[in-house]
Order: sequence, then structure tokens, then C-alpha cells
Amino acid sequence: MTPFATLDAGACPLPLANVDTDQLVPARFLKRPRAEGYGGFLLHDLRFGADGKGRSTLPLDDPRYAGASILVARRNFGCGSSREGAVYALADFGISCVLAPSFGDIFAANCVMNGLLPARLSEADIEALLASPHLLAGGTIRVDLERQQVLCGNQAFDFSIDAFRKTKLVNGWDDIDITTSHAADIERFTTRDALLRPWAAPDEREPTESREASP
Repeated sequence: MTPFATLDAGACPLPLANVDTDQLVPARFLKRPRAEGYGGFLLHDLRFGADGKGRSTLPLDDPRYAGASILVARRNFGCGSSREGAVYALADFGISCVLAPSFGDIFAANCVMNGLLPARLSEADIEALLASPHLLAGGTIRVDLERQQVLCGNQAFDFSIDAFRKTKLVNGWDDIDITTSHAADIERFTTRDALLRPWAAPDEREPTESREASP
């Protein structure tokens, strides 16, 4: 994954609470290959009618927020089922960061696995962002992961994120990278354990073919 440091981008307000993963990407689209992209299905049933024609009044389709990489939403974003496709839809649409007071925990974990930052702000700060003239005009805001701060116009807001997830994003690490980052400790343990428990080491000798029983 690409390390996440700071993000300077447009932000799209989404003043909705309890947006679940089935709303983010309806289940019927999940059988499509990821290589085809899920971005066109983001919030599909809120944005399109049964005939496939756009009916959206969501800011997501407002020209002011075209190309926005930051989404500002209300509490409990990404609740519901654990489908990772919800994160694919956001990422493929171009979203790199979601700001909200709270997230579904599995959804937040899936975000980090895909390099997307789920940043928790207080409800008061989210409401201030949603009402910010700078944001509503389509202005650029900054998300600074190291400082855990959002800068919007002349306003600054602190956010929180689990320390382990922050480490993964800052370094661009997946779960395998996390393990290999402890390679020196693993090597020291292996060496010490071989001295303390030599009998536990695997037998590396080539297996011998069994002899045929004598008549």
C-alpha cells in the first residue's frame, strides 16, 4: 500500500447517519470482478432509479464536489455486514478518507487494509465541517494523519484513530508487512528457542525410503 501522510483534497459532505455497507454497495453488484471497478456502484440505490437513470440529490453528484477524495459523514458510517466491497466502492470512486464520528468496526478495519483512512471526529466537529462555507464551496481541506488533524479554511479539528491502524497507514503496511517488521525479534526468538529446546526443531534430513520387508 502507499503510505498515508497528508491529504490535500476536496471534501464532499454526506449529511447522513447509519450509512450501511449494503447502501454503500448493494449486494447484487458484488459478483462482478473487482478488476472492473466498483466506483460506479457507490451508494447506487440512493443515486439511481430502477431504470438506471440518475435521480440523486446527494452532494456526491454535485459538480462542486467532483473529484473529492474526502467524505464527511455522520455517525455509524459503514455499519451492517462485513462486506469489503463497500470499501472497494469508495476507493474506486476516488475516496481516500472518510471523516465521521463513528464507524462500523469491521468496515474501519477493511478501510485500513485498503489504504483508506477512517478518521473519527466528535459529532460537534463533524457538524461544523458539514456547515463550513469553505467545504460547501468545494474548497480543499487537509487531513494530516501524523498530527491527527483536519484543517478546513481557518478551522482545525483533531481526530482519533486506533494506534495500530495508524501505524499501518503511515507506513503503508499490510498484515504481512506488520509481521516482517518484527523479523529481527523473530530471528532472536528462533535462535534462543533452538538452544533451549533443541528437541523441538524440525528434522531437516531427507526422508529415507522404507525398506521392503524381508520374506
